[in-house]
Amino acid sequence: MLTRYYTIKGYGEHEIVIQKSRFIAYISRAETEAEAQEFIQMMKKKHWDATHNCSAYLIGERDQIQKANDDGEPSGTAGVPILEVLKKKQLKNTVAVITRYFGGIKLGAGGLIRAYGKATSEGINATGIVERKLMCVVRTKIDYTWLGKIENELRSSIYKIKDIHYYDHVEIKTFVENNQTKLFKEWMTDLTNGQSVINEGELVYLEKDVF
Repeated sequence: MLTRYYTIKGYGEHEIVIQKSRFIAYISRAETEAEAQEFIQMMKKKHWDATHNCSAYLIGERDQIQKANDDGEPSGTAGVPILEVLKKKQLKNTVAVITRYFGGIKLGAGGLIRAYGKATSEGINATGIVERKLMCVVRTKIDYTWLGKIENELRSSIYKIKDIHYYDHVEIKTFVENNQTKLFKEWMTDLTNGQSVINEGELVYLEKDVF
């Protein structure tokens, strides 16, 4: 699993007009190629009357799956520029569809490349990007007498509390970067004078807005 990566915040859309042609960007996450294809087909169905529905997607931890489709535009003037924007922004598991309604003015190859690139970039900016960071959920069991001190220390630290459970003891679940669990355990042990039971739990991705 990747320690961290960037992806799109969620679903988004954004429209621009260039030389009377409408370019509508549709952006979404896609964890698999099947999801990406389903999204593309959905947009094509929505805009069945469009001149073109060009698309591209990047799937996989190492971008193993990369596809670009010009959908009738001159070869290399639509799908590839869309894909290049995804790569430049270092996005993973992302699909983009740019729908074009021709406005009567031909843009030429260079103009098309710039137009599809701009539509994709602005669509992504309008949707937003998040950083997904791999975290270990660490469970810390303490006596109730330690609760006030430990909760205060955690809330003023770099760590993020997931939740707190109140049993015959207190169990605090904390998001800790996967490569910092040893340091966290040592810190927590010192804070409680060794009067805590600390266990590593599941690995999850925590999202943080980039913009």
